[in-house]
Amino acid sequence: MFIYLNGDLVRKEDAVISPFDHGFLYGMGLFETIRVYNGHPFLLDDHLQRLNNSLEVLNIKTRYTRDEILEILHPLLKINELTDAYVRLNVSAGIGEIGLQTEPYVHPNLIIFAKPLPPAKGLQEKKSVILQLKRNTPEGFERLKSHHYLNNILAKREIGDHPECEGIFLTEDGYLAEGIVSNLFWIKDQKLYTPALETGILDGITRQFVMKLASKRGMRLEEGFFTLDEAKVADEVFVTNSIQEIVPLSLFDQEQKPGNQGVIVNDLQLQYKQYTTYVWSRDEL
Repeated sequence: MFIYLNGDLVRKEDAVISPFDHGFLYGMGLFETIRVYNGHPFLLDDHLQRLNNSLEVLNIKTRYTRDEILEILHPLLKINELTDAYVRLNVSAGIGEIGLQTEPYVHPNLIIFAKPLPPAKGLQEKKSVILQLKRNTPEGFERLKSHHYLNNILAKREIGDHPECEGIFLTEDGYLAEGIVSNLFWIKDQKLYTPALETGILDGITRQFVMKLASKRGMRLEEGFFTLDEAKVADEVFVTNSIQEIVPLSLFDQEQKPGNQGVIVNDLQLQYKQYTTYVWSRDEL
C-alpha cells in the first residue's frame, strides 16, 4: 500500500513522522473518513468544511480545498489501483517542543490513506448493545473528529470483536447519544428522531446527509434528549457512518426491530445510493 505524506507517495513501511509531533504527544490532530465510489469522493466538500472548522479550533493554521485534495487523491488511488475505496485524511499538528503549546501550529503533517473497499451488498443489518461505559463529554465546546479516541476504544473492547454488533453510548445522565463509530436514528409514526448535538455526539457527515434526505422525503425530524425507553418503541432503528452508510438494527436493547426489512430505511438507502457517484455536498440536494 502507498500513502500520501506531506507531498510524496510513499510505501506504508517507509512513512515516518517525528516523535515531537504534537499529534502524537498530545492528540492534537484530526481526521476524516471518506468513501470513494467509482473514483468519486462522496461529500468531500462537507468533510473538508468540518475539517477546516476543526483545524481552526485546534489553532492549526492551514485549510484544504477540494482541488488540493483531488490533486493528491487521484494519483493515490491510481498507484493503489483503486476505484472504490476507504480514504482517511489525517492532519496532525506537527513538530513542537515538549510541553503544552499556545501559539499556532504552522507546519502540520498531512497524511492520506486509501485502502480497498468493495461495494456494499444491500443493507447489512446489525444488533445494538447498550454500553455500560458512558459517552464522555467533548474536550472542548463540541465534539471534533480528533485523535482523542480512548472512549471509543474502551467501548469497542467492552463489546468485543463482533462486526455484527454496534455499541450504543448513553450520556452520564442516561440519554441516548451515539454508536461507537456511528450516529443513531429511529423512526416512529413516519417521524425521524436523533439525539441532539448537545448530548456531546459528533455531527456526522452522513448524519447530516440523511437528515437532508429525510426532509426531502417529507419526513418530520426531531433532535433532542431521548431516553432508551423512548427509542425502544420505535418502528425502525438504524445507525449511520460514511463507510457503512445506513445500517438498520434488527435488535435494539433486546427489542426486535425490522432490520433490513424496514420499509423506510430501505427507501432512505435507495435514495442515498443515487447520489454517491457525483455529489460533493448535502447542499446539492
